[in-house]
Amino acid sequence: MKKTLLISILLLPVLAAAAEEQYQPLPAPVTNNAVAAVRINGQLLVYSFMGLGPGKTWNAVSNAAYALNVKYDKWTAIRPAPGSGKLGTVAVGAAEQVFLFGGYVVDPSGLEQIVPDLSIYDPTGLRWHNGPDMAVPVRDAVAGVYRDRYIYLIGGMSTTGPVNQVQIYDVQERKWLQGTPSPGAPVFGHAGTVIGDTIVYVDGAEKNPTAGGLAYVASDECWMGKIDHRDPRKIDWKKLPAHSGAARYRIAAGGSEKEQRIYFAGGSDTVYDYTGVAPDGKLAEPSPVIFALNLKTDSWETIKENNPKPTMDHHGLIVTPDGLVVVGGMASSQKVVGTVEILPTGK
Repeated sequence: MKKTLLISILLLPVLAAAAEEQYQPLPAPVTNNAVAAVRINGQLLVYSFMGLGPGKTWNAVSNAAYALNVKYDKWTAIRPAPGSGKLGTVAVGAAEQVFLFGGYVVDPSGLEQIVPDLSIYDPTGLRWHNGPDMAVPVRDAVAGVYRDRYIYLIGGMSTTGPVNQVQIYDVQERKWLQGTPSPGAPVFGHAGTVIGDTIVYVDGAEKNPTAGGLAYVASDECWMGKIDHRDPRKIDWKKLPAHSGAARYRIAAGGSEKEQRIYFAGGSDTVYDYTGVAPDGKLAEPSPVIFALNLKTDSWETIKENNPKPTMDHHGLIVTPDGLVVVGGMASSQKVVGTVEILPTGK
């Protein structure tokens, strides 16, 4: 009896550590969902919008929306996002609201229609309203917030191909501005965010420079932009050294002003369609690497080389006091999951 009790006591720290590795799962598995967070009355709320269900067919695209109160570790279904379900949408929280940008609708024949939509969710009033359409409709862009007012939408796939434009939405004035374009190769499915006055994005998919090959390949370009304090439209861009390891598509990314780091997790070195399969039939698999850019030193840091439960197909990652929160995605063998993993920050 004493021996059993001793084993149970020794196991308690292990079990507690395991329990801290994830929050409650989503009410339903989903991938390619838009993820964002906003703080209301001191409480951190994490949101998941739309995405693709386990069937991975055109009619498995959902407009469902869920909110997680981190304090209580409980997901609640909220009013669905406006319109039909979309993929490739990105979301950010600003001014105590959540903003959803662009994305695409899939029809039964597999054709994609990129939309210019801006949908805004009010967590206090529990309602949606529409913002002005973006000038250049895109999907799979990178989004970040400056001064809790200006939302930067960098790159993405347009109706004519990848772009390197920077579209800026002014939350206060409810209007769009055009920022200094990135000098890098136009990409989509890249990953990054805005921390302070600094924009960072990495990788994604670019047009294949090799004739006769796949249309798009993973890009290893990494870029940093400094926002002008007097004019938010002006951005001073510089190319960063490539991070270690392979370039990847649809990495989960998010940043911490307190730690002055931008974190990246998962993604795949294969550029794939919404089912997780490349045009040549190659099956995409998630990377197990978690890494970060330290903005204090402008250097890359490897946080973890072998995450045991890697995922891909992301649009966003939330940095919390508990760790890096990754919501849903595709696991190995292109399995759509509803897990809400808490990954280490390395600090």
